[in-house]
Amino acid sequence: MPFPTADILHPVTLPDGTVHKGNVFLNAAITHPNWDIGDYTYANDFDPPENPKDWAGRLAPYLFPIATDRIIIGKFGQIAHGVKFITDGANHAREGFSTFPFAIHQPERFADYPKSLRPGRDIRIGHDVWIGTEARIMAGAEIGNGVIIGAGAVVSGKVPDYAIVAGNRATIQRMRFDDATIATLNQIAWWDWDIANILQHEAAITGADLAALTRASEL
Repeated sequence: MPFPTADILHPVTLPDGTVHKGNVFLNAAITHPNWDIGDYTYANDFDPPENPKDWAGRLAPYLFPIATDRIIIGKFGQIAHGVKFITDGANHAREGFSTFPFAIHQPERFADYPKSLRPGRDIRIGHDVWIGTEARIMAGAEIGNGVIIGAGAVVSGKVPDYAIVAGNRATIQRMRFDDATIATLNQIAWWDWDIANILQHEAAITGADLAALTRASEL
């Protein structure tokens, strides 16, 4: 069976021929205008929404239609079960004596409530990022290429390329590679290659053979 195209909804077929409905390429599942998703980025859930259009709400329940902030994810992302993006729509105004959102309880005032909040901050995630089970990605987070986010982590702020982060608040546990290797990987940018070329050099990519990957990039 050929490698699935980036626009297929359910890209995983099990050895017995069963299509795995809990795994989706997000480009095919999400049409929300505030999402920008790179090819081959997938999400996996053990209790997936029945309607593929509901994946946007499953992953980012506070990214309302009136939101101004965006979620931007690169290519080949891997999003595990229970991950949530907590966008600024989850916030309450906090300058006054109470944070209670009175306006949302009256339909005629509901649309005015966002004006009382600070402007939304985009969530930006690089290429080839693995987000572990039940992680929370907070508004304004900037996550670099090749980052690994541990299960249950709460991530805010800026995470450098190829860092491993975990905890609440998430902190860097270690870097995956040295600075020179990271710079070379970002320069090669294998995620921008044609999928046929990526598959041809899959062993170098997944096997951390930088010399072979560098040679492939020069062809």
